[in-house]
Amino acid sequence: MYVDSILCLKNRPLRSAVKTEPRVLKRDKHKKYESFTPKAQNDTREIALTRIFLGMTLIAWAFATWGLVDILWQRFQTMHWLVFLEQILFIVLVQSLIYGNLLYQLTRLGHFKRRATHRPVSRELLETIDGGVAPDLTILVPSFKEEISVIQRTLLSAALQDYPNRRVVLLIDDPPNPKDPWDQATLTAVRQLPFTIQTFLEEAAAPFAEAYDQYFDRHLEQTINVAKESVRLVALCHQAAVWFEKQAAGYLVLDPADALFVRKIFAASAEAHRQRAKALWQAALVEELSEQRIQREYQRLATLFQVEVTSFERKSYINLSQTSNKAMNLNSYIGLIGKNFRRIKREEGLYLEQVEQSEAKWCVPDADFLITLDADSFLTTDYALRLIHIMMAPDNERIAVAQTPYSAVPGARGALERIAGATTDIQYLIHQGFTEFNATFWVGANALLRKSALDHIRVIDQERGFQIVKYIQDRTVIEDTESSVDLIERGFRLYNYPERLAYSATPPDFGALLIQRQRWANGGLIILPKLLRYLWRRPKWGAKLVEGFFRSHYLISIAAVNISLLVLMAIPFKESIQSLWLPLTAIPYFFLYGRDLVQMGYRWTDLFRVYAFNLMLIPVNLSGVIKSLHQAITRRKIPFSRTPKVIGRTATPQLYIFLEYALLFHWLVVCALDTMNRRWTHASFSVINATFLGWAMIRFIGLKESKEDFIYGIKEKQAK
Repeated sequence: MYVDSILCLKNRPLRSAVKTEPRVLKRDKHKKYESFTPKAQNDTREIALTRIFLGMTLIAWAFATWGLVDILWQRFQTMHWLVFLEQILFIVLVQSLIYGNLLYQLTRLGHFKRRATHRPVSRELLETIDGGVAPDLTILVPSFKEEISVIQRTLLSAALQDYPNRRVVLLIDDPPNPKDPWDQATLTAVRQLPFTIQTFLEEAAAPFAEAYDQYFDRHLEQTINVAKESVRLVALCHQAAVWFEKQAAGYLVLDPADALFVRKIFAASAEAHRQRAKALWQAALVEELSEQRIQREYQRLATLFQVEVTSFERKSYINLSQTSNKAMNLNSYIGLIGKNFRRIKREEGLYLEQVEQSEAKWCVPDADFLITLDADSFLTTDYALRLIHIMMAPDNERIAVAQTPYSAVPGARGALERIAGATTDIQYLIHQGFTEFNATFWVGANALLRKSALDHIRVIDQERGFQIVKYIQDRTVIEDTESSVDLIERGFRLYNYPERLAYSATPPDFGALLIQRQRWANGGLIILPKLLRYLWRRPKWGAKLVEGFFRSHYLISIAAVNISLLVLMAIPFKESIQSLWLPLTAIPYFFLYGRDLVQMGYRWTDLFRVYAFNLMLIPVNLSGVIKSLHQAITRRKIPFSRTPKVIGRTATPQLYIFLEYALLFHWLVVCALDTMNRRWTHASFSVINATFLGWAMIRFIGLKESKEDFIYGIKEKQAK
């Protein structure tokens, strides 16, 4: 049974995943960009280069700050209080931008220092975690109205983890009793998917399980022939390689994510088993394999496809949380782990009641570790093995979260998707650098969690009169970030593994991207007081200042950078902006940023596209910041908005179309006023940014698309 036999689900016409999200429109065809391969890098050279540019930035910053303070002193002496306050504002804005500049270079330095010293553990050592002692692992995949093909890809990557003692649970968060016939059909298909994959892998596992049983019988009868066992193992490895090759050949590739999945999961596994067969054969020729090695090889093959794949729907039970967000979807299942239950039907609905094991009708196996994996992401097959090895190492008992920040899928068809992916890949570098300075944050698309650490941040809440357990806080829409602070407050650490082991989809259009990036910008300011309290209480002031430098910027950077750019564009600041040292502080940052893009497989010209992309996101980011402030003032939780994963284009709300054009018009007016008043430096700054923004609106949003979405928004309001 090949994987294409279950991929018939891909051919089922499924409509938009989320009816409640913005309307889905037909997507325009985009030019297909080639997939880039990252170039070889010299880490020592990059470390030296970063230090040189960091020194240049500090020198330019010192001279620029000296000049700005001198102007401030002059204005104080003349007692021109309005221009004095204006100068203070300018200094604050400039310092906030340089703050981000320095942080990027420091995290870049940390990233390359870590990579230079990173030595991946050999496969033989990793596999000392064998079937007898491997900690129990449960992989949780929260899902809400996703495309069937997307969920299938994620579940397969989770189920094919080269790790024993694993379970995969699809946490279906769709309404359990939809009225729409199409939603009913979609939910039925999603519910069936875990069983289909389970059956598919059971068939693949059968010959390897049988081979292990036969070996075990021979071992009991003491009829082991090492030479013959070696030949059998080589044949079994070739058989596994053939299975993966057939899946690679039969998998229906519809997009770059499918192509990468085939390459990273099926093709890579096939090659690994070919190489393993070769290594076993060569080892057997040189010297006899030990019985311990032979048994380990049989066990590994027996557990290769041996996995339980199941699902759970918390919204089916009245006494579980009904709050619609990913955090509560995860919390609801984590709270059940290691316990026994029975289902009770009452007048108001179905209840899940905890009971003793002897009375239980449903038992949730315990787990030492959890992997949380978004339904639009996938993992390489060695993800669990490598990260659990890190968690199990001596002195790592206090690591609560180990992860690899996800990378963008290469080869995106659209310009927006490709450039948004570039910013995601740059974030990978920044997060790796955070670990060097003990300032890692949990990035929720994928993570390995220590269950005992989650128990330390467990709190009890009330919802609709029922007791609800929370491990991951849902006070903000960036629940993983707040949970990071909860964990470090209790003495735990977070760790980024310095290899790319996880990939996630990037929204392909502006409407979907807007929802994602607005959510990312919402919550940092709410979490900041909790972080500051932690920093204030913690001893070791030197380490505290370093950690606080990085963690604080992570929470305030979106607000600080976007507000600073807006104010700098709106106010001429007269002679303050004339300093030649100010652009010199930015040159190293842009050079290193562009260099990193090239080394990640992008182009030097993408540096300018990323800059235009970030200008376009100013209204989006600020709307997220404003929602944070609104929640902080009103103490009313912001609803969780899921990023649409649909085949068509997601319409952009009318307000954001208006804000983009209003921002462009404002900058053009500022440029005209600067020109009339002969403020040439500020006029140049305005026209350059207006040009970049205008290009981004044409290239990333589209004039036709923005008109279409704006008119649709008007009609929608009239219909109401």
